[in-house]
Amino acid sequence: MDIDIDIRSTLFSGQSFLWNIIDYNGESYGSVINSVPVMIRQLSVGEIEVTAESNLISGRNLSEFFSHYFTVDIANNSVFPNSFQDLYPEVWELLSGYFSLKILRQDFFETMISFMCAQGIGMHLIRKQVSMLAKTYGEQRVLSLEERDLDLYNFPSPCHLAEADPTSLSRCTNNNRVRATNIILAAQSVADGTLDLNALRDPQLPLAELRNMLCQNSGIGYKIADCIALFGLGRFDAFPIDTHVKQYLAKWFGSSVALRSLSPATYLMLDAEARLFLNPDLAGYGGHQLFHCWRKEVKRLRSF
Repeated sequence: MDIDIDIRSTLFSGQSFLWNIIDYNGESYGSVINSVPVMIRQLSVGEIEVTAESNLISGRNLSEFFSHYFTVDIANNSVFPNSFQDLYPEVWELLSGYFSLKILRQDFFETMISFMCAQGIGMHLIRKQVSMLAKTYGEQRVLSLEERDLDLYNFPSPCHLAEADPTSLSRCTNNNRVRATNIILAAQSVADGTLDLNALRDPQLPLAELRNMLCQNSGIGYKIADCIALFGLGRFDAFPIDTHVKQYLAKWFGSSVALRSLSPATYLMLDAEARLFLNPDLAGYGGHQLFHCWRKEVKRLRSF
Protein backbone atom coordinates (compact mmCIF):
# COMPACT_ATOMS: atom_id res chain seq x y z
CA MET A 1 0.00 0.00 0.00
CA ASP A 2 1.62 3.26 -1.16
CA ILE A 3 0.96 6.27 1.07
CA ASP A 4 3.11 9.35 1.52
CA ILE A 5 3.01 9.21 5.31
CA ASP A 6 5.24 9.08 8.36
CA ILE A 7 3.40 6.48 10.42
CA ARG A 8 5.18 7.08 13.72
CA SER A 9 4.75 10.86 13.64
CA THR A 10 1.12 10.45 12.63
CA LEU A 11 0.16 7.89 15.27
CA PHE A 12 2.15 9.49 18.11
CA SER A 13 1.57 13.19 17.50
CA GLY A 14 -1.16 13.60 20.09
CA GLN A 15 -4.24 12.82 18.02
CA SER A 16 -4.64 9.10 18.83
CA PHE A 17 -3.78 7.20 22.01
CA LEU A 18 -4.61 3.51 21.52
CA TRP A 19 -1.84 2.56 19.10
CA ASN A 20 0.98 0.46 20.56
CA ILE A 21 4.57 0.14 19.40
CA ILE A 22 4.95 -3.55 18.63
CA ASP A 23 8.47 -3.57 17.22
CA TYR A 24 10.34 -0.33 17.84
CA ASN A 25 13.12 -0.99 15.31
CA GLY A 26 10.80 -2.58 12.79
CA GLU A 27 8.35 0.32 12.71
CA SER A 28 5.35 -1.87 13.60
CA TYR A 29 2.26 -0.64 15.42
CA GLY A 30 -0.89 -2.37 16.64
CA SER A 31 -4.41 -1.31 17.59
CA VAL A 32 -8.06 -2.28 17.26
CA ILE A 33 -10.12 -0.24 14.80
CA ASN A 34 -13.86 -0.74 14.70
CA SER A 35 -13.41 -4.09 16.52
CA VAL A 36 -10.79 -5.31 14.02
CA PRO A 37 -7.25 -6.01 15.36
CA VAL A 38 -4.68 -4.41 13.07
CA MET A 39 -0.90 -4.20 12.75
CA ILE A 40 0.77 -1.62 10.52
CA ARG A 41 4.39 -1.75 9.45
CA GLN A 42 6.24 1.09 7.72
CA LEU A 43 8.24 -0.53 4.92
CA SER A 44 9.64 2.66 3.40
CA VAL A 45 8.96 6.38 3.26
CA GLY A 46 5.86 5.90 1.12
CA GLU A 47 4.89 2.26 1.67
CA ILE A 48 3.06 0.57 4.54
CA GLU A 49 2.01 -3.01 5.15
CA VAL A 50 -1.28 -3.77 6.91
CA THR A 51 -2.06 -7.05 8.67
CA ALA A 52 -5.60 -7.41 10.00
CA GLU A 53 -7.95 -10.07 11.32
CA SER A 54 -10.42 -9.23 8.56
CA ASN A 55 -10.11 -8.08 4.96
CA LEU A 56 -12.85 -5.54 5.65
CA ILE A 57 -13.15 -2.70 8.18
CA SER A 58 -16.48 -0.89 8.32
CA GLY A 59 -17.45 -2.52 5.03
CA ARG A 60 -14.35 -1.29 3.17
CA ASN A 61 -11.38 -3.29 1.98
CA LEU A 62 -8.16 -2.54 3.83
CA SER A 63 -6.63 -0.36 1.13
CA GLU A 64 -9.76 1.76 0.83
CA PHE A 65 -10.26 2.01 4.58
CA PHE A 66 -6.71 3.08 5.41
CA SER A 67 -6.57 5.52 2.51
CA HIS A 68 -9.57 7.19 4.14
CA TYR A 69 -8.25 6.73 7.71
CA PHE A 70 -4.90 8.34 6.82
CA THR A 71 -6.59 11.12 4.80
CA VAL A 72 -4.75 10.33 1.59
CA ASP A 73 -7.30 12.53 -0.17
CA ILE A 74 -5.80 15.61 1.52
CA ALA A 75 -2.81 16.61 -0.62
CA ASN A 76 0.21 17.87 1.30
CA ASN A 77 0.51 20.94 -0.92
CA SER A 78 -3.09 21.97 -0.17
CA VAL A 79 -2.75 22.27 3.61
CA PHE A 80 -1.02 25.67 3.71
CA PRO A 81 -1.81 28.64 1.47
CA ASN A 82 0.69 29.50 -1.25
CA SER A 83 1.74 32.67 0.57
CA PHE A 84 2.75 30.85 3.76
CA GLN A 85 6.25 29.85 2.60
CA ASP A 86 7.10 33.40 1.54
CA LEU A 87 5.67 35.03 4.66
CA TYR A 88 7.20 32.61 7.16
CA PRO A 89 10.31 31.09 5.54
CA GLU A 90 11.97 30.07 8.83
CA VAL A 91 8.85 28.28 10.03
CA TRP A 92 8.47 26.64 6.63
CA GLU A 93 12.01 25.28 6.80
CA LEU A 94 11.35 23.68 10.18
CA LEU A 95 7.94 22.45 9.08
CA SER A 96 9.15 20.86 5.87
CA GLY A 97 10.04 17.65 7.71
CA TYR A 98 6.48 17.22 8.99
CA PHE A 99 4.33 17.31 5.89
CA SER A 100 4.04 13.51 5.95
CA LEU A 101 2.17 13.75 9.25
CA LYS A 102 -1.44 13.02 8.35
CA ILE A 103 -4.58 13.73 10.34
CA LEU A 104 -6.49 10.53 11.14
CA ARG A 105 -10.21 10.03 10.60
CA GLN A 106 -11.04 8.30 13.85
CA ASP A 107 -14.08 6.98 15.69
CA PHE A 108 -16.07 9.81 17.24
CA PHE A 109 -16.72 8.20 20.63
CA GLU A 110 -13.16 7.00 21.16
CA THR A 111 -11.90 10.46 20.26
CA MET A 112 -14.33 12.23 22.57
CA ILE A 113 -13.50 10.12 25.61
CA SER A 114 -9.76 10.10 24.88
CA PHE A 115 -9.60 13.88 24.85
CA MET A 116 -11.75 14.11 27.95
CA CYS A 117 -8.95 12.09 29.57
CA ALA A 118 -6.34 14.45 28.17
CA GLN A 119 -6.99 17.60 30.16
CA GLY A 120 -3.80 19.04 31.61
CA ILE A 121 -1.62 15.94 31.32
CA GLY A 122 1.16 14.69 29.04
CA MET A 123 0.80 12.26 26.16
CA HIS A 124 2.37 9.34 28.03
CA LEU A 125 -0.21 9.58 30.82
CA ILE A 126 -3.06 10.06 28.33
CA ARG A 127 -2.08 6.83 26.58
CA LYS A 128 -1.87 5.06 29.93
CA GLN A 129 -5.38 6.19 30.86
CA VAL A 130 -6.89 5.31 27.47
CA SER A 131 -5.16 1.91 27.58
CA MET A 132 -6.57 1.25 31.06
CA LEU A 133 -10.07 2.17 29.86
CA ALA A 134 -9.74 -0.28 26.96
CA LYS A 135 -8.37 -3.11 29.12
CA THR A 136 -10.95 -2.56 31.86
CA TYR A 137 -14.10 -1.91 29.84
CA GLY A 138 -13.27 -3.03 26.31
CA GLU A 139 -12.76 -6.50 24.86
CA GLN A 140 -9.52 -8.34 24.29
CA ARG A 141 -8.83 -9.13 20.67
CA VAL A 142 -6.04 -11.33 19.35
CA LEU A 143 -4.24 -10.83 16.07
CA SER A 144 -2.49 -14.04 15.03
CA LEU A 145 0.87 -13.40 13.41
CA GLU A 146 3.38 -15.90 12.08
CA GLU A 147 5.81 -15.39 14.94
CA ARG A 148 3.32 -14.78 17.80
CA ASP A 149 -0.17 -13.78 18.85
CA LEU A 150 -0.69 -10.07 19.47
CA ASP A 151 -3.04 -9.21 22.35
CA LEU A 152 -4.92 -5.95 21.81
CA TYR A 153 -7.99 -4.27 23.29
CA ASN A 154 -10.75 -2.37 21.57
CA PHE A 155 -12.12 0.87 22.94
CA PRO A 156 -15.25 0.31 25.07
CA SER A 157 -18.67 1.08 23.63
CA PRO A 158 -20.82 3.96 24.90
CA CYS A 159 -23.13 1.46 26.60
CA HIS A 160 -20.29 -0.14 28.55
CA LEU A 161 -18.93 3.17 29.83
CA ALA A 162 -22.44 4.51 30.49
CA GLU A 163 -22.95 1.74 33.04
CA ALA A 164 -19.58 2.16 34.76
CA ASP A 165 -19.22 3.02 38.43
CA PRO A 166 -17.47 6.40 38.91
CA THR A 167 -15.20 5.09 41.64
CA SER A 168 -14.09 2.12 39.56
CA LEU A 169 -13.66 4.19 36.40
CA SER A 170 -11.63 6.81 38.28
CA ARG A 171 -8.83 4.22 38.53
CA CYS A 172 -8.47 4.78 34.77
CA THR A 173 -8.42 8.58 35.12
CA ASN A 174 -5.57 8.97 37.58
CA ASN A 175 -8.08 8.83 40.47
CA ASN A 176 -9.91 11.89 39.14
CA ARG A 177 -13.51 11.21 40.23
CA VAL A 178 -14.91 14.32 38.51
CA ARG A 179 -13.33 13.35 35.21
CA ALA A 180 -14.62 9.80 35.55
CA THR A 181 -18.15 11.08 36.24
CA ASN A 182 -18.01 13.38 33.21
CA ILE A 183 -16.90 10.50 31.01
CA ILE A 184 -19.81 8.37 32.21
CA LEU A 185 -22.27 11.21 31.58
CA ALA A 186 -20.85 11.73 28.07
CA ALA A 187 -21.14 8.02 27.36
CA GLN A 188 -24.75 8.09 28.54
CA SER A 189 -25.53 11.03 26.25
CA VAL A 190 -24.19 9.06 23.27
CA ALA A 191 -25.84 5.79 24.32
CA ASP A 192 -29.31 7.31 24.80
CA GLY A 193 -29.12 9.61 21.79
CA THR A 194 -29.15 12.88 23.76
CA LEU A 195 -26.03 13.85 21.85
CA ASP A 196 -27.23 14.00 18.24
CA LEU A 197 -24.44 12.33 16.26
CA ASN A 198 -26.19 12.83 12.93
CA ALA A 199 -26.28 16.57 13.53
CA LEU A 200 -22.65 16.64 14.65
CA ARG A 201 -21.59 14.76 11.52
CA ASP A 202 -23.36 17.17 9.18
CA PRO A 203 -20.53 18.83 7.20
CA GLN A 204 -22.73 21.89 6.73
CA LEU A 205 -23.06 22.47 10.49
CA PRO A 206 -21.16 25.68 11.31
CA LEU A 207 -18.09 24.98 13.40
CA ALA A 208 -19.23 27.35 16.16
CA GLU A 209 -22.52 25.46 16.50
CA LEU A 210 -20.73 22.10 16.54
CA ARG A 211 -18.37 23.36 19.23
CA ASN A 212 -21.24 24.67 21.35
CA MET A 213 -23.16 21.40 21.06
CA LEU A 214 -20.16 19.46 22.32
CA CYS A 215 -19.51 21.97 25.11
CA GLN A 216 -22.93 21.24 26.59
CA ASN A 217 -21.31 18.11 28.02
CA SER A 218 -19.57 18.55 31.37
CA GLY A 219 -15.80 18.25 30.99
CA ILE A 220 -15.73 19.54 27.40
CA GLY A 221 -14.52 23.07 26.70
CA TYR A 222 -13.52 24.78 23.48
CA LYS A 223 -10.17 23.02 23.09
CA ILE A 224 -11.51 19.51 23.68
CA ALA A 225 -14.50 20.22 21.44
CA ASP A 226 -12.19 21.29 18.63
CA CYS A 227 -10.03 18.17 19.12
CA ILE A 228 -13.15 16.01 18.86
CA ALA A 229 -14.24 17.88 15.74
CA LEU A 230 -10.82 17.67 14.08
CA PHE A 231 -9.84 14.10 14.92
CA GLY A 232 -13.22 12.43 15.44
CA LEU A 233 -15.50 14.18 12.96
CA GLY A 234 -13.16 15.02 10.11
CA ARG A 235 -13.66 18.76 10.56
CA PHE A 236 -10.24 19.84 9.38
CA ASP A 237 -11.24 23.48 9.86
CA ALA A 238 -11.35 23.00 13.65
CA PHE A 239 -8.25 24.52 15.26
CA PRO A 240 -7.58 23.26 18.82
CA ILE A 241 -5.57 25.69 20.95
CA ASP A 242 -3.53 24.63 23.97
CA THR A 243 -0.37 25.89 25.66
CA HIS A 244 1.91 24.71 22.84
CA VAL A 245 -0.28 26.30 20.18
CA LYS A 246 -0.33 29.58 22.13
CA GLN A 247 3.45 29.44 22.32
CA TYR A 248 3.99 28.93 18.60
CA LEU A 249 1.39 31.56 17.72
CA ALA A 250 3.34 34.06 19.83
CA LYS A 251 6.86 33.01 18.78
CA TRP A 252 6.40 32.15 15.12
CA PHE A 253 3.52 34.42 14.12
CA GLY A 254 3.96 37.38 16.47
CA SER A 255 0.54 37.14 18.12
CA SER A 256 0.23 39.48 21.09
CA VAL A 257 -3.11 37.88 21.94
CA ALA A 258 -1.27 34.60 22.51
CA LEU A 259 0.52 36.22 25.45
CA ARG A 260 -2.77 36.47 27.36
CA SER A 261 -4.24 33.74 29.56
CA LEU A 262 -6.36 31.30 27.59
CA SER A 263 -9.88 32.45 28.45
CA PRO A 264 -12.81 31.57 26.16
CA ALA A 265 -12.65 35.06 24.65
CA THR A 266 -8.90 34.77 24.02
CA TYR A 267 -9.42 31.32 22.52
CA LEU A 268 -11.86 32.66 19.93
CA MET A 269 -9.59 35.61 19.12
CA LEU A 270 -6.63 33.27 18.51
CA ASP A 271 -8.83 31.01 16.41
CA ALA A 272 -9.73 33.97 14.21
CA GLU A 273 -6.10 35.12 13.98
CA ALA A 274 -4.87 31.69 12.88
CA ARG A 275 -7.28 31.65 9.94
CA LEU A 276 -5.61 34.75 8.54
CA PHE A 277 -2.39 32.87 7.70
CA LEU A 278 -3.63 29.27 7.49
CA ASN A 279 -5.96 27.74 4.93
CA PRO A 280 -9.29 28.28 6.77
CA ASP A 281 -10.77 25.00 5.53
CA LEU A 282 -7.70 23.08 6.74
CA ALA A 283 -6.68 25.27 9.68
CA GLY A 284 -6.70 22.36 12.12
CA TYR A 285 -4.86 20.07 9.72
CA GLY A 286 -2.01 22.54 9.30
CA GLY A 287 -2.25 23.57 12.93
CA HIS A 288 -1.56 20.03 14.08
CA GLN A 289 1.50 19.77 11.85
CA LEU A 290 2.72 23.04 13.38
CA PHE A 291 1.91 21.71 16.86
CA HIS A 292 3.97 18.56 16.37
CA CYS A 293 6.82 20.49 14.75
CA TRP A 294 6.89 22.93 17.70
CA ARG A 295 6.97 20.13 20.27
CA LYS A 296 9.74 18.25 18.47
CA GLU A 297 11.93 21.02 17.04
CA VAL A 298 11.59 23.72 19.70
CA LYS A 299 10.49 22.03 22.94
CA ARG A 300 12.39 18.79 22.20
CA LEU A 301 9.58 16.70 23.66
CA ARG A 302 9.05 13.00 23.10
CA SER A 303 5.68 11.79 21.93
CA PHE A 304 5.88 8.15 23.11
